[in-house]
Amino acid sequence: MQSLKNLYQHPLLSDANLLEIFDAHHKVTFNKGDFLLIKGKTANSYFCVESGLVRSYVYDYDGNDITTGFIGENEIAIDVVSLFKQVPTVEYFQALTDCECYAIDLDKFQILYHSIKGLNEWGRAWMSESLFQLKQRTISMITDSAAERYKMLQNQHPQILLQSPLKYIASYLGITDTSLSRIRKELAKEM
Repeated sequence: MQSLKNLYQHPLLSDANLLEIFDAHHKVTFNKGDFLLIKGKTANSYFCVESGLVRSYVYDYDGNDITTGFIGENEIAIDVVSLFKQVPTVEYFQALTDCECYAIDLDKFQILYHSIKGLNEWGRAWMSESLFQLKQRTISMITDSAAERYKMLQNQHPQILLQSPLKYIASYLGITDTSLSRIRKELAKEM
């Protein structure tokens, strides 16, 4: 329940609003390797991660598994396009560890979104922050070296380095496993 309290922080959401929002969620557990969403399926809910780590990924044109994101504690596992446009997803969302989440179905979310003024303000703020982070990542993939991207990940999301296999981290950074090993060795020498 702590993740819900952390995620839905907004000055326009009263305690009564928060209780109503929390009550609309239900607890879901995923074992390591379980899928939250599979390519070709349409998302009908999103997941607030209480504990654990989720990975989103796609297969490229050569069939390579490419990590598109990591979703950890106090973050939301969501395919925004699939959920809100009600179209099949092109990504997979998989639990990298055992996970505890709170899910909310789209229908319940829509009712609350239109009835609680603060929730639609929260939604705008959350979407703005998500777009900001996506833009930063896109620019970083072009302008920063692989070592700089790794250091940024290490500083901003150290839990990913502890909970994810290196091959997933490498694909997320846009490099090979070998390059990641070299970067890690070089950084270890600097310490």
